[in-house]
Amino acid sequence: MKVQQNIPLINVNVNDGFWSEIQELVRDVVIPYQEDVMEDKIPGVEKSHVIENFRIAAKEAEGEHYGWVFQDSDAAKWLEAVAYSLAVHPDPELEKKADEIIALIGRAQEPDGYLNTYFSIMHPDRKWQNLHDCHELYCSGHMIEAAVAYYEATGKDNLLTIMRKNADLICNRFGHGKIRGIPGHQEIELALLRLYRVTGEKKYLDTAKYFIDERGKDPSFFIEEGKTRGWHQWSKDGENREYAQNHKPVREQDKAVGHSVRAIYMYTAMADLAAVTDDAELLDACERLWENITQKQMYITGGLGSTVHGEAFTIDYDLPNAITYSETCASIAMCFFARRMLEIKPSGEYADILERMLYNTVLAGMQLDGKRFFYVNPLEVIPGFSGVVHTHKHALPQRPEWYACACCPPNVSRLLMSIGKYAWGENAGTVYAHIFMGGTAEFKVAGGVKITCDSDYPKQCNVRYTVNPAKDNVDFCFAIHIPTWCRDAKYSINGETFEGDVKDGYFYVTRKWQSGDILEINAKLPILRIYSNLAVSGNAGLVCLQRGPFVYCFEEADNPAPLAALRLPPDAGLTESEIDVGTQKGVIKLTAKGIKETGDSTLYSEQKPKTKPVTLNAIPYYTWSNRELGEMRVWIRE
Repeated sequence: MKVQQNIPLINVNVNDGFWSEIQELVRDVVIPYQEDVMEDKIPGVEKSHVIENFRIAAKEAEGEHYGWVFQDSDAAKWLEAVAYSLAVHPDPELEKKADEIIALIGRAQEPDGYLNTYFSIMHPDRKWQNLHDCHELYCSGHMIEAAVAYYEATGKDNLLTIMRKNADLICNRFGHGKIRGIPGHQEIELALLRLYRVTGEKKYLDTAKYFIDERGKDPSFFIEEGKTRGWHQWSKDGENREYAQNHKPVREQDKAVGHSVRAIYMYTAMADLAAVTDDAELLDACERLWENITQKQMYITGGLGSTVHGEAFTIDYDLPNAITYSETCASIAMCFFARRMLEIKPSGEYADILERMLYNTVLAGMQLDGKRFFYVNPLEVIPGFSGVVHTHKHALPQRPEWYACACCPPNVSRLLMSIGKYAWGENAGTVYAHIFMGGTAEFKVAGGVKITCDSDYPKQCNVRYTVNPAKDNVDFCFAIHIPTWCRDAKYSINGETFEGDVKDGYFYVTRKWQSGDILEINAKLPILRIYSNLAVSGNAGLVCLQRGPFVYCFEEADNPAPLAALRLPPDAGLTESEIDVGTQKGVIKLTAKGIKETGDSTLYSEQKPKTKPVTLNAIPYYTWSNRELGEMRVWIRE
């Protein structure tokens, strides 16, 4: 496989009219806010206690472990976000704070490398006995990822040394001829592959491969594990084999099932392993699973996992709008999966999904002020009903400040601060631009190339790339993703129209490049009407609006309630204007002449509802719930 190389984050400078503001928010507001939450410094916010847990485990404080058994992972994801922030914006004070927390983690580590505050504090006699529920491997995986990121960003190996000792313990314990085991919540596979890349130690690759290959060989593994230990934590102990994707070997799987985040973390690791080992059979499984997700189990917003029961995938075309789960972490995981698939095969189908996730559900997971977060991302809410009625209790109409199970907020932070890695790629002879993102990136191809992108995307689609090779007259290919919604794109090089070669969603230009060559792309951002497959029964007769990468929604703040009574006529024209939503300035709003139905107050009536003309307004989905409490819906009657 001709796999793209990972672009070091320090080689990418994001200078973009849209994403720079988001990254500044995460750097200046979100990361400090999340640190204060982890230190329990914000009154009235859900308690975290994660840092105090490490102090207790290090014997530097008294008390019991607080929070979920996997509470350590919140600190790990925060540290990873900090690493990416330091890579793109050095900050001595933030680095000092991170070093202090890393040192504390080291003091909490046991002599043999074991690191998990819950078991060190509460049940040192129960280590490794409940892989299904207790997530020791999951926590280790996130901390390993943080360690690699921190080393790559700062050059410091303090956390890397801690986590190599922990990884060595895992490698020595689990594997062929050792103790049999697989993680209940996948993550360690991803982490060990990252650790292998940075260290070159083959045992990390071998153990990652073991965990992937072993899954599904014995579908009753977690059931038997539960029988032997004589104690339980909090779940059904493996009775639902699909929940942890343990129902069949991974190479035989062709449908996304079970807990959505666990599943997609695993698919990402499968793709990564396929690339490293040139495993065509494993890649085939990834492609089948990708197709099932994107063609039969994905919301228009990029939401994944349609049920609260197990935070899981259900069956094909089961995509209810008001009771969906659509966990923020699942869409983040899909970004990871898309990036790995793009590295193997640069294709518009992967880049389009990456863009859909980033601009919609991922961003919707964080309030525009950076201090509130969605775990669940519904496509329809009615206050007083959503978040209240038992069946809708999980689908909140407003973002909370924090969660007892806070996996999503720091996950958003680490993705958004590393977004530069998702925009670019390269292999031996080609540079890839996967997203129209302003800024500069440096590549190894052709002896060294720097490319600067200037863009007004996603408001408009006027994109200019300035190419500066280390020496003139070098031959290489520049491939730029052209999204499927892009209409009538025009291409030019140094002001002259250029036809180029568009295939599989990418515009390819191969030439002898000179310093200062300018490649420009100008395209329209049409307003699209999107319709569901008719198998999605809840969307029959409904339409959704999309402009560029943004899926739109209707909020009560801009429209007369109830929103279910509104109709958008098929022939209604749509116009654009700018509006401020929360802290976001100049958001593109879509407006049309619509219809509202009205009826009497009886529950049922023989009288057909009356209609009256109204003005309908739609805003990007990621901006919803940043104003007053009110209804919201993505799909509207046509």
